[in-house]
Order: sequence, then C-alpha cells, then structure tokens
Amino acid sequence: MELKNVTNPVMEFVLLGFNHSLKIQQFLFVVFFLVFLMTCLGNITILVTVITDYHLHTPMYFFLANLAFTDITESSVNTPILLSGLLSQHKTVPFKECILHMFLFHFIGGAHILLLAVMAADRYMAIHKPLQYLTIMNHEVCVVLVAGSWAGGLIHSATQIALLLPLPYCGPNILDNFHCDVPQVLKLACIDTYLTELQMVSNSGLLLIVIFVLLLISYAVILVKIGRQVSEGKHKALSTCIAQIMAISITFIPGIFIYARPFKTFELDKVASIFFTVLVPLLNPMVYTLRNTEMKKAIRRLAFRPSSRQNLFL
Repeated sequence: MELKNVTNPVMEFVLLGFNHSLKIQQFLFVVFFLVFLMTCLGNITILVTVITDYHLHTPMYFFLANLAFTDITESSVNTPILLSGLLSQHKTVPFKECILHMFLFHFIGGAHILLLAVMAADRYMAIHKPLQYLTIMNHEVCVVLVAGSWAGGLIHSATQIALLLPLPYCGPNILDNFHCDVPQVLKLACIDTYLTELQMVSNSGLLLIVIFVLLLISYAVILVKIGRQVSEGKHKALSTCIAQIMAISITFIPGIFIYARPFKTFELDKVASIFFTVLVPLLNPMVYTLRNTEMKKAIRRLAFRPSSRQNLFL
C-alpha cells in the first residue's frame, strides 16, 4: 500500500503498526495472540470463581470481578486491531470506526481506572472501620460505586470525543500507532490544536496523576495501619494491599507517560501503548491470583468440584 498525505476531508486513517520484517510480525502475532488468550482465560476464571464460590461473595471480590470484566472488554477492543495489523503491512481504518474505537477504549479504560480507586477505598474501609465495614460497604453501596465508575468512564470518553469531532481533518491521514488513540488523531487536525491538547492532557493525564498520587497516599496510610496491628489477618491484609499497589502501578505509569505530556512522538510510545492496552489486562489477574491465597483456594475448589453453585453477589 502506498502511503500518501491527503488534502480532502479524511475518510479513513492508515495505521502504520510495526515496521518490521514479515517473520518478526508473524512472531509478534503469535505472542500477542497467546497473550490475548491468557488474558481472557485468566479474567474469565476470576469472574466464574467469584460468581460460583460463596466464600468470595464479599465487596472486595465483587469489585475484583468487575475489574476482570473491564480487562476482558478492554483487551477485546484493542488486541484484535493489533493482531490484524500484524497480518498486513498497513491497516486502513474508516474515520467513524476510528472514532468508535477511541470512544470504547477510553470508556472502558476510564471505568477501569475508577474501579481501582473504588477498590482502594474498599480496602481503606476494611482496615480502618473493620466492625462497620460490611454495614458501610453493603450490596447497594457496592453496586452504586461500580455504576459510578462506569458513568465516570462514559463522561471521560464522551468529553474526549466531543473535543475531537469538531476539528477538521484534511490530511495527512497516517497514524504512527497500532490503534486509533487521541494523541495521534489530534495531531492530524488541520488547525492549531494547542488549547484542545491542553484540555485533553487535563482530562486524561492530569487526572491520572492526581488519582495515582491519591491512591499511593491512601495505600501508604493503609500499610502503616496494618503495620501497627498484631492480628491473625495481618498477613492477608498486607498481601492484598501489596497486590493492589502493583496493579495500580502497572496501570497508571504507562498511562501517565502517554497522556500526561504534550502530544509529541517518542520512540517508546508504541511500547507504552502495548503495555497499557494489551499487557495490563493480562497482568491484573496474575497479580490478584498469585498473591491472593483465598482466590487460589477458590480456584482449586472450582477446578475439583463436579458442579458449581449459582449464587448472587454478597
């Protein structure tokens, strides 16, 4: 396919993807296909385990199941585009499809980020208000918090798209990435986008930094509180908090690198995008299952029992 700039209104975008040899791209296709399968398997395992094991019908695992759902949907939005691009030298994406992809990506990603904040708040209540915890974090409150996370993701995504759509796109139409994303698309507008870029950075990057710092502070307070306790559940609480700190770190750091700076091209952009969109959904179930004794026991119970009970959350 011959790449060229256009002067007419853009009807499609060309994703450059990876400029490697065919053999390397075929190898990457196999690697990322396996990553996608493991992501789906790991997160579906978490979902099924939490739903069928009544021992896990608690607020913490309710939020974890919803986080697993966002990992599945986010990976399903991004990885197929990556895989299809690896099968061809360049991939053409219609303008409307590109906008739809960005909307879904930021909708699910925004909900994912807010769910991590909700999980931090849940752990804070469990450590600081242990006697009132189940009363405060009742079923209705948990449902409202999850619904609020999705609503927040919707508002975030709708704001991004509302800022992008009015801009004129008359060329070029080449995106140096494997999927459509705000930084690359915004740079293709035919007018000065400085103010829009500042709004985008505030809506995504600055918000990521603020939430990340607040989460680190909250977990530091929680760890100090745990360290002062001498109880049977101390090790379990410590392990859970460490797992969640790992989860938020691997999610926020690549996202901050991509969205919390001027939208200029850097060599590590594609690597950060792959990590943020493809690898994070795989790492989350690994973090939460490998460091969570209760979850590992529940998975073993699920694997070795003949049938599963169907229970409601909480």
